[in-house]
Amino acid sequence: MRYTPSRLAELDGSYRLLKAPAVNAPAAQRDPAVIERVSEMLSAIERDGMPAVLRYAKELDAWERSDVEIGAAELRGSGDDLTPELRAALELGADRTGSFARAQRAHLVDFETELAPGLITGHRYVPVERVGAYLPAGRFPLLAGAFMTVGVAKAAGVPTTLACTPPRRDGRPDPAVLYAAHLSGVDRSFVLGGVQALAAMAFGLLDEQPVDMLVGAGNAFVAEAKRQLFGTVAIDLLAGPSEVAVLADATADPRLVAADLLGQAEHGKDSPAALVTTSQQLGETVIAEVDRQLATLPTRDIAGPAWRDFGSVTWARDAATAVALMDDLAPEHLEIQTADDDYYLGALRNYGSIFLGRWSTVAYSDKGMAGTNHVLPTAGGAKHSAGLSVSRFLKPLTYQRVTREATPAAAEAVEVISEYEGMAAHRATATLRLAEHHA
Repeated sequence: MRYTPSRLAELDGSYRLLKAPAVNAPAAQRDPAVIERVSEMLSAIERDGMPAVLRYAKELDAWERSDVEIGAAELRGSGDDLTPELRAALELGADRTGSFARAQRAHLVDFETELAPGLITGHRYVPVERVGAYLPAGRFPLLAGAFMTVGVAKAAGVPTTLACTPPRRDGRPDPAVLYAAHLSGVDRSFVLGGVQALAAMAFGLLDEQPVDMLVGAGNAFVAEAKRQLFGTVAIDLLAGPSEVAVLADATADPRLVAADLLGQAEHGKDSPAALVTTSQQLGETVIAEVDRQLATLPTRDIAGPAWRDFGSVTWARDAATAVALMDDLAPEHLEIQTADDDYYLGALRNYGSIFLGRWSTVAYSDKGMAGTNHVLPTAGGAKHSAGLSVSRFLKPLTYQRVTREATPAAAEAVEVISEYEGMAAHRATATLRLAEHHA
């Protein structure tokens, strides 16, 4: 999440960097060592099948058993190990995320229209058949991940969903991750991590058939595996480190702004956090407030380096400049804390998901409480792509029905175009129908 030099040149004089990132490089870079390792693993798994999967599971996750599937009874009972408060919170998140996805699905409707007399066209939404979700469970298990992937796929009508999650150090899958998958309606689940999990789903080693689509967050190895498997299967998106940006004016509370910047910076030491503000005083106060909050933050060993190396604060001369700067950053998560949030909602074009007003924070979406999806584009991807939603699991399949009445206009035009292109067989398909029509 960096400014484009040409964009900054256009805005010269209308902005000022109050804090620049210490590292002058993208937060997410493709590491040649990661690329090579993932390539080796995918080749071995495609060649050797499940024995290679189990070999990597033992090497990387200390998984000694030959069975990796989680039984239905174990999945149903996964919530028994959780506190009532955590169970209730997960159930609320699953319900809200599912409700939003079902509302989205209801607004994606099949249609049919008659473009000309006798020329009927339309499309219908058909879900993909099989989806594989990766549910990470490292230092920070992302419990809502199943809601956003498995649950939304189910809301779209996907018949079969698989989920893989790595074992913890005690050799067991995280029960909260499993319970979230259960609440989301997963069909089959497996204790399997990293590249080997994605490869096993993509190559059909866990079920009768390969999955058609891979979704879910993960580390650099998981992201690279998705990149290399794209084409063999569809993917949701290529996401890098989590990003947050706040656009604020003098009315914003610097404590909330600082807290929300750190809330995403703690995802990882390479997670960018940016503030664009029309108030220089607010910007300077937020910089001091971030340092104050970091002093007592339990995750300062992560959030601190992220803020130092990839954090930025930019003063913008006016609202239009603030919009131009923020659209250039195209952040994954964008918070608006101003006296005129609706102006910015209407003016901004590039972001993964937007959070309006002081009462809205990214963490609500991260944990499933807002209902919207947290699988979102990073590294400027919001300039051209949207995040994961129910529509991503649906194929808008077109159809056409041409009657005798509509044949002359279509066939005569196809004859002319095909003649120019030199495609005689194309022309013949139209000529034969035209002759039959005139007979």
